[in-house]
Amino acid sequence: MMATPDKKDLLAGTWLAILATVIWSGNFIIARFAHDQIGPVSLAFFRWFTATLILVPFAWRKTREEWPFIRKHGKYLFWVAITGITLFNTLVYIAGHYTTAINMALIGTTSSPVFATILAVLFLKEKISAFRVWGMILCFAGILLLLSKGSLHTLAGFRFSTGDLWILLGALAFAVYSILVRKKPTDISSLVFLWVVFGLGTLMLFPFFIAESYVGVRTNWSYPLLGMILYLGAGTSVIAFFCWNRSIQKMGASRTVLFGNLIPVFSTLEAVWLLDEKISFVQILSGFLVIAGLLLANIRTTKNS
Repeated sequence: MMATPDKKDLLAGTWLAILATVIWSGNFIIARFAHDQIGPVSLAFFRWFTATLILVPFAWRKTREEWPFIRKHGKYLFWVAITGITLFNTLVYIAGHYTTAINMALIGTTSSPVFATILAVLFLKEKISAFRVWGMILCFAGILLLLSKGSLHTLAGFRFSTGDLWILLGALAFAVYSILVRKKPTDISSLVFLWVVFGLGTLMLFPFFIAESYVGVRTNWSYPLLGMILYLGAGTSVIAFFCWNRSIQKMGASRTVLFGNLIPVFSTLEAVWLLDEKISFVQILSGFLVIAGLLLANIRTTKNS
């Protein structure tokens, strides 16, 4: 059972989680913006290949030193890599072909905490306070409002679109990843852990990258696309994942994942600014519900911890 984190760990974990969400907010924008320039599997592959290369000079020596521990925890590292690297963002990039960046951010980041909290209770025996439950309910209400467009009639006849289903699968994969990271072996350093997971995830993506190329999905290379891949590889992969993993270790998976609800706030502003997507009153109200749920689940919980 996870011990209650002290105030120092809560504060550090909070800032680390916020920094990760700020960086990650651009992921949904790129998923939507680049959908007609590169295939979803190719975008995921080049992202993680770039991230793996960036970490080579920093992680190579320590990886050799920690190799016995890596072999010891090989099965665990496999599952972390396949959920957080191979599946999660690939599913997000597939969803980018079918739905807007605003919807991807709102649906993905509000459903993942629900999945992660349920998994944390079942498998990590984490205690969930009443405040956190009500916070989750508010977040869920926000996503229902978004999906229904404010109409009970629409909600009653609602059916998930193709893009919604892809992003929900991605959210589930990320929830599993977040739970697994909480159990990271202490004999593997954070840097080596990231590099090994990135490398394994990239290797598992490679056959699907080849298959996507074989069926004729072409990449329209350009300097903007290279810049986006670099942003994904260095920012949303190396920096953001390091911050997120450290946050989980400091204050637990179910607390940390709730901060993912801040992503749609940043992503929505960026989508309106960069993609000319229109923002409606329903989306604004949905965002307020999500933020209120986040504050209720974390600030009040912090005061009572």
